[in-house]
Amino acid sequence: MTTAKDLFILAMERQVNQSVGQGDLSLALAGAELIDLIGAHTVTLEGDRIVPEPQQSPSADDPFLGEAAESLARHVPYERVEEWLWRRGSDLAGNYQAALEKEGQLAPRRGGLSPFGAARLELVDSPARRHALSRWEAAEPVLVALASVVGIEGEPSEDEPRLDDDAVTTVLAVVNDAVMELEAVRQRRSIENSAFANLWRGP
Repeated sequence: MTTAKDLFILAMERQVNQSVGQGDLSLALAGAELIDLIGAHTVTLEGDRIVPEPQQSPSADDPFLGEAAESLARHVPYERVEEWLWRRGSDLAGNYQAALEKEGQLAPRRGGLSPFGAARLELVDSPARRHALSRWEAAEPVLVALASVVGIEGEPSEDEPRLDDDAVTTVLAVVNDAVMELEAVRQRRSIENSAFANLWRGP
């Protein structure tokens, strides 16, 4: 299991009460993949640049992480974390949904619409779901931080999640900035659309 898959499962689990925007989730999933690549020593960060480690690759058990590693920029000046998030994150939530549907971990549910597609889907009971929820219940710091960025909040706790890895902290900060930037774009478009509608409506 990867942090990205756990995050997607958590978003699906909480979709009834805490709907997550697909764009926000896609950016966070790209960040989660990068964090897992850092943890697997497939990449390091030099400032905000992603530097691939030679002859290092993540476990072949996860096709998404393998795909992410294959898509790394391998020449100086390398890719910035922000650039990676926007490029890798393009429709990433939809890709994860399709993969989990194919694996039989998501099943159609009667009634309503899903934020991830036309038909509402729900998680089936599986080892993957139990693993993700176990990490969430244990307040695993990286998963909690990523979930918080996309608006998934857990039970209030007196203890703040501690992140002792500077590279991981950098990625999380850039993910947060990217999600805020996406929200700013949404708000600007909403204002522009409202102004355009009022123009046609007239005084």
